[in-house]
Amino acid sequence: LKLSYPTINRWENSKFDPNPRISIVVRDYIKTLGKDYADLLVYFSVAEAQKRKAGSLTAEAAEAGDDFMGIKDMESMLWQAACSIRGEKDAPKFKDYILPLLFIKRLSDVFEDEIARLVKDYGDEKSAREIIEADHTMVRFYIPEEACWPVLSGRKAFNYPPAKTPKTVGERITNALRLIAKENESLQGVIDREDFNATHNGEREISDEALSKLIEKLSDPKYRLGINDVEPDFLGRAYEYLLRKFAENHGQSAGEYFTPKEVGWLIAKLMVPKQGEEVYDPCSGSGGLLVKCELELLRREGKDKVKKPLKLRGQELTGSSFAIARMNMVVHDMEGEVVRGNTMTNPKFLEAGGLKPFDIVVTNPMWNQDNIDQNFYENDPYDRFSPRGGYAPASSADWAWAQHIHASLKSRGRAAIVLDTGAASRGSGSQGDNNKEKNLRKWFVDKDLIEAVIMLPDNLFYNTTAAGLILVINKHKCADRKDKIILINACEDFEKGRPKNYLTDAAVEKIATAFHSGADVEKFLKVMPRAEIAEKHDYNISPSRFIETGQAVEHRDIQLILNDLGKITAEQAEAEKELKGIFTKMGYTWP
Repeated sequence: LKLSYPTINRWENSKFDPNPRISIVVRDYIKTLGKDYADLLVYFSVAEAQKRKAGSLTAEAAEAGDDFMGIKDMESMLWQAACSIRGEKDAPKFKDYILPLLFIKRLSDVFEDEIARLVKDYGDEKSAREIIEADHTMVRFYIPEEACWPVLSGRKAFNYPPAKTPKTVGERITNALRLIAKENESLQGVIDREDFNATHNGEREISDEALSKLIEKLSDPKYRLGINDVEPDFLGRAYEYLLRKFAENHGQSAGEYFTPKEVGWLIAKLMVPKQGEEVYDPCSGSGGLLVKCELELLRREGKDKVKKPLKLRGQELTGSSFAIARMNMVVHDMEGEVVRGNTMTNPKFLEAGGLKPFDIVVTNPMWNQDNIDQNFYENDPYDRFSPRGGYAPASSADWAWAQHIHASLKSRGRAAIVLDTGAASRGSGSQGDNNKEKNLRKWFVDKDLIEAVIMLPDNLFYNTTAAGLILVINKHKCADRKDKIILINACEDFEKGRPKNYLTDAAVEKIATAFHSGADVEKFLKVMPRAEIAEKHDYNISPSRFIETGQAVEHRDIQLILNDLGKITAEQAEAEKELKGIFTKMGYTWP
């Protein structure tokens, strides 16, 4: 375990308890020693019973943030995993082999947590497992013993039927993925698409040696992926890292946009989700924004007081992100549904022949999407665009997404959309009224739908160094916010990071508190009358236009500046005279 004796002494003296991951390693080791040591296991049962509180694993996860695996540990794990198959596969393909194994590891570790939860109710592990075997609905995902990580990694023996013993490591992994999908309908077609035993021209796509190294890296005890070991959207963060590190530079990131977790928390705090509300993300990615809305509700109101959880709905086009989102919903015991498809051209959440309306929409669509045909807008069967200010230009679908979101809100609905900063100003100040984006902004401003625009710092998002903004839409503003727009310029509220900057917890709280307060803050927040934005600023709603965050420029009299220049010139001449004398005495010729 690479621990010092003083640390163990502090445990023995009950100064503090071991990290949960270490406890599990020790517990599993004791089990291997046999029945003569079984009495020691009672200490772990008591400790777990004291630490675990009754309730959902989601609520426990919301309270266990300080113990989550850190970003550095996650990146180290993934880097080592990638290195184990380097040379056999091209870098952009690393994620295709690492991610499915992370799925199994995550599901297996969460399954072990489920067993620990049931042990509290039924007294021992054997009884808990028998109950799970009899009723798979007792757990979020049922993991057959053959597919669990200890068996897959060779750390636990399994008696395969003679005709079904896998001949290769690749076959063992493929069988495990397909078996998990078979036992869990929500994962069918999600995690069982890769064949780790595939061959091409008689050669394996990836060797057993490389797969064994990969499994061994992920089996390190410090990389446990249970419910309280990693952040809620761990798989999404891992996928993002694999894309950024190994796929983006090869042009294979497929235009996927991930939202930094602190921006996700900020959006959840801006929306203030209430019990029982329906929350929708039309570009859900790995489901991080939806998960954070639920966790923010639990944090704000307390898990014991939340009787009606949020109803989470998402649609995602990319297969891997869709798979992660569906897993996140179930793993975190949330009432959610994620479907696959292109939201813009084929929205799946429908009601009475039109779009289903929601209380809250949170999303980060692709910025400046330029692959939507203009004819599509004009012939949209759901009439999302024409009644809402017209059609977006071919160069950017930013405001088309805003139109779709507005069409997806209930009469009192609200939304937070992450967009490119240019969406707030493009076309303003130009001659004529033919700029499509300005006309769309005009429609939203004139209808008093924009509650706030929040400028974010540069270099937060993994696939661009550009700043983004959060557009807050509200169909039912409170009385004191009508005919006003809150502008927040948070471009200076960040910490430098490598490779990306990030918002601190204090910055997230500062922005959210200022938004809910709605009072002017010098060099940070300004409340602008809607009419003034329309008449004097040509519908430019960029916070940087109205809020100067830098130091004020000092203006001085020109004569005073010239006097200072004269003094500096005289001082320079005196210094040169002195230097000339020194170097002349040394025998040098001054030029």
